Amino acid sequence: MRTYGEEAVVLRAQQLGEADRILTLFGRERGKIRAVARGVRRTSSKFGARLEPLTVIDAQLYSKDPKDRTRLETVTQAVAITSFSERIVPDFERYGAASAMLETVDELIDAEPAPLQYALLIGALRSLAQGEHDPLLELDAYLLRSLSLAGWQPSFNECARCGAPGPHGRISFAAGGAVCEECAPAVGATRAVSVDTMRLLWALLAGSWRVAEAADADTRAAAARLVRAYAQFHLDRPLKSFGSVDEARRLRDVR
Repeated sequence: MRTYGEEAVVLRAQQLGEADRILTLFGRERGKIRAVARGVRRTSSKFGARLEPLTVIDAQLYSKDPKDRTRLETVTQAVAITSFSERIVPDFERYGAASAMLETVDELIDAEPAPLQYALLIGALRSLAQGEHDPLLELDAYLLRSLSLAGWQPSFNECARCGAPGPHGRISFAAGGAVCEECAPAVGATRAVSVDTMRLLWALLAGSWRVAEAADADTRAAAARLVRAYAQFHLDRPLKSFGSVDEARRLRDVR
């Protein structure tokens, strides 16, 4: 039995009984943590509001068996370091993007340290909260980078199979990115991609915001469809949060 401290971002919160919550946390040092916060839904709770998604906390947790990471741990104390929700939740586009980010990292990480993924998520949420870039571009950039850190880095400026320099006009999720005309028949299913869309994909992965923000609406939409399909290919399922993102895109289109 032991109590330990951990900086973590709250990914999910589920109701448990009448007063408790089960939290999914992403710890900077320990990776994914599932813990119960007892009594936090009571009006007398001193830290219930600090345990909402999009909040970075300094938590004290109690573990009955530190070697068994399948057991629920217990949050005994929590101090809010940063809450991104105030500036993200009221904005539908930012909220949709942030929800997809939280769901993505929840799928990608496990109960092992993932410091680069942690830093990427915190940086992306901070950028969303500050409104630094288009929220939907922020999401696409985050998806490509988080998948890259997980071992699925795509190639957009050279052939993913033979390394031939681009630009290339087709992309293969199985091969890991752009493929040249010679390799395309050998890798199976591919999709035709315009040069402008391929350039935008490269810019999002590389963090070249000047290039990314110069792309027109049609190119951004085409890139977003490919990023989503690439994420679903490797995560083996669609993200539920993409529904909110779709609605945000629809509302933008009708404005």
